[in-house]
Amino acid sequence: MKIVVFGDDHRVGYQQGNEIVDISAAYAKFLREHNNERYPIGLADKTAPAELARFIEAGPAALENAQQAVDYLYGKAASRTGVAGEQLIHAYNEVTIHAPMPDRARVACAGANYSDHALAMAIKMHAGKEGPMPTEADARAKLREGGIRGFWKVGRDALGPDGEVIYPAWANRFDYEGEIAIIIGKKGKDIKAKDARPYIWGVTLLGDWSVRWPAEKNKGSRFATSKNFDTGFSIGPCICVGEPGLDPYDAEVQTLVNGEVRQNYRTTGMALDFGEYLEELSTDMTFHPGDIISGGTAAGTAADSSPLLADKTQSNDRYLKPGDVVEIKSPIIGSLKATIIKKPEA
Repeated sequence: MKIVVFGDDHRVGYQQGNEIVDISAAYAKFLREHNNERYPIGLADKTAPAELARFIEAGPAALENAQQAVDYLYGKAASRTGVAGEQLIHAYNEVTIHAPMPDRARVACAGANYSDHALAMAIKMHAGKEGPMPTEADARAKLREGGIRGFWKVGRDALGPDGEVIYPAWANRFDYEGEIAIIIGKKGKDIKAKDARPYIWGVTLLGDWSVRWPAEKNKGSRFATSKNFDTGFSIGPCICVGEPGLDPYDAEVQTLVNGEVRQNYRTTGMALDFGEYLEELSTDMTFHPGDIISGGTAAGTAADSSPLLADKTQSNDRYLKPGDVVEIKSPIIGSLKATIIKKPEA
């Protein structure tokens, strides 16, 4: 199923084609009409919550209840209104779809985790030097030897579909990175890589917006300011939970800039997979339902694909500029679009 967060109240929805079903309200209808429940709204709030963090924490039962409610609503239900007469089904394009990021969730992003991306960067650094050119096998071996790398996205609010990314005022080169991310479904610590799959609740897309130059806002800074600023990441458009054919360890991703395909890869190219990241990050640190791990990005970013000029600096042509439209997509998950805009005047 595809889980979205929609509307002014940021409620959990079930995407059914081009329609969004209000899960908690629909389950309350099922409880009243099918089970003759006396207090359906209160029970639905506990067993199929309208708030995403609580919905994930409710575990498999919440998903079962959601499916039951949707099947009833589109099947035997005599009407499509809720127990209080409220609208239960909304047209997808008539409601605001928000980033499906639970409150209090932490977002860990893999860094330098695709061999083709690392190779392209290494070749640029090798330009003009003597000795054999590095290969992708060399790059993959080096990445695995170097171990887990990454950073945290600390912004409280992710952008959802069709969000506006503010071009940081201090940036000279601004880049895109299309990624697959997993959402953790249950509490755990010291999780082994081989045991990771039961902890993966769902899969989504993440846009990692990155300042490439200067590498940090201040030369002495080590707070990953090049990765953290307002509107610094996008998530969505939905979380796919148990969708047939979607495996985060082997998922397809494309990134387009103004309609031009820049990235086209599968997550099988990860040097270190999601399980290995979860094992490293969960050592001595508890992961909670709703926490997110993004797997990094492959070749095709502006940083690894921009040609070198005569002075050995990069051309700025492929880097993002205000007005550019970036689309990150995957066949089953859908499309996550963003528009780059200038920083608004104070």
